[in-house]
Amino acid sequence: MAGTNGRQSIRGMVLSLGIITLAAGVIYVFIPHDDSEPELKRVDYRVELLTARRAASYPVAAPEGLPAEWKATSVRYDGSEFDAWHLGYHDPEGQYVAVEQSTEKPAAFISTASQGAEETKATQRIGDRTWQRYEGEQYDALVLKEAGSTTVVTGTASFGQLTKMAQALKTT
Repeated sequence: MAGTNGRQSIRGMVLSLGIITLAAGVIYVFIPHDDSEPELKRVDYRVELLTARRAASYPVAAPEGLPAEWKATSVRYDGSEFDAWHLGYHDPEGQYVAVEQSTEKPAAFISTASQGAEETKATQRIGDRTWQRYEGEQYDALVLKEAGSTTVVTGTASFGQLTKMAQALKTT
């Protein structure tokens, strides 16, 4: 008798497992689902930019004249932490580009902003300023060290796209 109950219990568990698996499969097939990445929302950063420009001890930079395909996705200003300005974008190729500025010591700030990218010997003239190139595993960067602040244009985008962002930066 004990052997029969044991077989019935196992048989019942296997049968229950089969029914649950079948139900889960039906739910998966018939309930709509989207495996694509969600659409990133465009942010309006005008208020934060005005606030940062009034409060920061350096000229805060933001792009002007970029095509509409460049989508601002994040913005932040922290006056308590080295007047830190952040403006994140997705470029037309779907890559990330960020403008980071701060009064923090350049070495620490550049390492954090560029996620550990290393300085190269290459420089790049953009407008009337010379930017230093940094290359990294995750991000590349263009870095401009000025008296009182450092500007880092960084992200997963190519140097061509980073250059377009740096060219578009205005401080007024």
